[in-house]
This record gives sequence, C-alpha cells and structure tokens, in this order.
Amino acid sequence: MKWEKVHIWDGWAARLKKRAAALKTKGKAIRWPARLQTAAGAAAVAFGMYSALPAPRAEWDEKNMRYALCAFPLVGAVCGLAFGAWGWLAAALGLPAALRAAGFCLLPVWVTGGIHLDGYADTCDALASYGDREKRLAILKDPHCGAFAVIRLCSWFVADFALCAALPLDVRSVGCMQLAFILERAISGWAVAALPLAKHSGLAYAFSAAADRGRVKAVLTGVILLSAMALVGFGGAAGWAMLAAALAALRRYTVVSRRDFGGITGDLAGWFLQSCELWMLAALVAVRLLEGVLA
Repeated sequence: MKWEKVHIWDGWAARLKKRAAALKTKGKAIRWPARLQTAAGAAAVAFGMYSALPAPRAEWDEKNMRYALCAFPLVGAVCGLAFGAWGWLAAALGLPAALRAAGFCLLPVWVTGGIHLDGYADTCDALASYGDREKRLAILKDPHCGAFAVIRLCSWFVADFALCAALPLDVRSVGCMQLAFILERAISGWAVAALPLAKHSGLAYAFSAAADRGRVKAVLTGVILLSAMALVGFGGAAGWAMLAAALAALRRYTVVSRRDFGGITGDLAGWFLQSCELWMLAALVAVRLLEGVLA
C-alpha cells in the first residue's frame, strides 16, 4: 500500500513536470503587442530618469526614447497618489499642521529623487550671475552649488512648507494638487518637444532629439487639455486660478529660456517644473483662503 502511494505521487509529479515544461515552452513563444512593448519601454525610461522609484531597466535606444516624454505625466500621477495618500493618513490620524505640511512638501521630492530641484538650483545660480548667455550656460554645467542656489532652494522649501501648512485638508484641495502634478509634467514634456533648445547636448536634447515630436506633442496636448478640464471642473475658481498660474509659469519659462539662454535645457525644465508647482499651490491656497473669508 505504501508503494502504491509513492507510485501515484510519482505519476502526478511527472504530469506536473510535463505541464511546467509545456508552459515554459509556450511562454517563450509569447510575443507582446508592439504597442504594449513600446509603452512599457517608454514608461521604464521615464520612471528610471525622472523618479527614484524602482523601475525595470530599459535601454535608451530609439524605440524606448521615442515616446518617453509621453510617459512623464505618469510620474506626476504617482506623486499625486502619494500626496493624496498622505492627506488621507494625516486626516485619519489628526496630525498637526506642521507635520502634515512636512509630508506634503517632501513626498514629491522623495518620489522624484530631487532631480528637478537640482535643475532649479542650477538655473537660479545662472540667472543670478547676470552674465552673458555663454556664462549662464557654463554655470548650468558647473557641478558646484553656488550661494544663490542655496538661498533660492531654502526659499523654495520655506514657501512650499508654509503653503502646504495653509492648504485646507479636504478632498477638493488635495485633489486639485494631485491633478497639478500631472498637468505640470505634461506641459514640461510638451515644451521639451516643442520649444527650441539651447544646445545640442544634455538630457533635454537627448529626449527631444529621440522623440517623435509630432505624436509626442499631440499626446501631451491631449493630456494637458484633459487634466486642465478636470482641474477646472473639480476645483472651480481654485482650478481656474491654478490653470492661470501654470500658463503664467509657462510664459515666463519661454521668455527667460529664449532671452537668457537661447533655448531650453534640462536644468531649465527642472526650474520650470518646480516654479510651476509652487505657483499653482500658491494660487490654490489663495483662492481657498479667500473662499473661507467670504463664506
């Protein structure tokens, strides 16, 4: 009887091995749709470059880089999810305003690894030099951090922390900021594909040169319109104010980049993103506080 049990088990084991081998062979024959492979490669490049999150390793080849800018708003969506999760947790635990603000301020930085703040600091240094175009571009390439970069970074964090502390902890306010993270990255990606570049090197050039500019601009224009409509529809007056702030930041971005640098660079893109985020947050807080006063 004992021998019979072993014999039956051996039969099942043989069948399982045979089935596993068949599945393994079948798996090798699987070919994912080309569009899905392209989307996955673009997302892997975007998250690998613009976030500190674990992401599948992807080669920076023509195929993966072609639509990488289209995936940039997805990084903003993750920032928005983290922002919303922290807001829910802060409300559930009844956290003090200072602790709540610290989470709102730091979570997007942790998600991105601070890559955009690096560009913000370098650009602030270059603008504060009041040198000619060549000197400003040289400062952008300098790995050292100047005094003005430190001053502007500290100012940015103080302003962001104060605005986050003043942000009402409700669904409308937090939801507007979640949409803002997507909108600002869609605008930034569109700008890299649409605006003239300052030089034929660097990250902005690498992404712009490899991109299918026509399709990238079309896709990101669609994302901009959808996120803008969602922001206005959900936020009302606050959404309109945030949209106006984003467009004002874009206007300043185009003027400063062309006038002072001869075009955009990766550092300038980071400067725009952090400025746009702060301006939209300020517009949101101003309108919500005004609504509270008038109520």
